[in-house]
Amino acid sequence: MDPTALAIGVLGVWRVTHLLNAEDGPWRLFARGRRMVGDGFWGRLLDCFYCLSLWTSAPFALLLGGRWSERCLLWLALSAGAILLERVTSREGLVLSAPYFEEEKTDVMLRETPDRQSSRDARLPSA
Repeated sequence: MDPTALAIGVLGVWRVTHLLNAEDGPWRLFARGRRMVGDGFWGRLLDCFYCLSLWTSAPFALLLGGRWSERCLLWLALSAGAILLERVTSREGLVLSAPYFEEEKTDVMLRETPDRQSSRDARLPSA
């Protein structure tokens, strides 16, 4: 297979899968479609980029592949390429460091030792 066709196929699979999985689309068409299918099989399929890329890559593999053995391998290769591209471009997997704020030091005693407590009690006037 021609490397250019493979690259175009991977980009096409990624684009269609990303459009169906993560984008709102024109007039929020895809967002409404995802909401309409709910939480059933189709809803879970549209929520999972990895699963959806397998389904999206099947027609691409049928169009780009020659023999059936090539189409089967191309089906998985196109899906894997789209997944790798998604992982490289996605911000969800980024691990950002937590912001660090240094607290202001206060000289407040939380617990008094028995020595200090008895000396403080001795200074208090008795009623």
